[in-house]
Amino acid sequence: MKTIGLIGGCSAESTSIYYAQINAEVRQRLPGHGAKLLLWSFDFDEIDACCRNGDWDLAFQKFLQAAKWLEAGGAEAILLCTNTMHRIADRLTAELKVPLLHIVDETAVQLRAAQLSRPILLGTRFTMAEPFYKARLEVSGFEVYLPDPDDREEIHAVIYEELIPGRVTDEGRGTLVAIIERLAASGADSVILGCTELGLSIRPQNVSVPVFDTAEVHIRAALAFIFGEGALEAV
Repeated sequence: MKTIGLIGGCSAESTSIYYAQINAEVRQRLPGHGAKLLLWSFDFDEIDACCRNGDWDLAFQKFLQAAKWLEAGGAEAILLCTNTMHRIADRLTAELKVPLLHIVDETAVQLRAAQLSRPILLGTRFTMAEPFYKARLEVSGFEVYLPDPDDREEIHAVIYEELIPGRVTDEGRGTLVAIIERLAASGADSVILGCTELGLSIRPQNVSVPVFDTAEVHIRAALAFIFGEGALEAV
């Protein structure tokens, strides 16, 4: 098995999903074994302050230091356990000797495999407002549906006030479902849960369109790498 380096803490809730699910799948495939993982976990507020202030250069320096530590420790690939911080993923890739498994690219692979092309993108206000996510999908031929500004703020509030602190409420789920269904009615054919906490609230049975939980997609890519299951498909 290959060794994976995880950069997490943004938030701890989703990072724990990565750790638990990767290990669970390894045990299922190889009873008695566990995944070879290195984990760097940030203080959430330290990174969130960079997002709030738009200081992506500082965020890059912090993530680069963490990635270099993992690389030096023996990680053979790096995962950022957060969608928002893929804002700096290309800059990190350019500085690393090992591959960074990009959450947007892996999601695009899964959308293409399902023959879907008009996804809704949900995430933090940073992920929905910044072009790094939407534009990367559009270059690959997808027509991305974004919530309107008021709905974006509601989604951001559910993520920050409920999911990051570890709470899942029917009210929050209802807010997310209503936004998804409005966009599905306007022509979207799928939904990307573009925040690794959103899968805590939204499951496939909750909505009328296929759900792509980016944490789960990313974890599947990590497992493919761990077990050497062929080269990752390029976007």
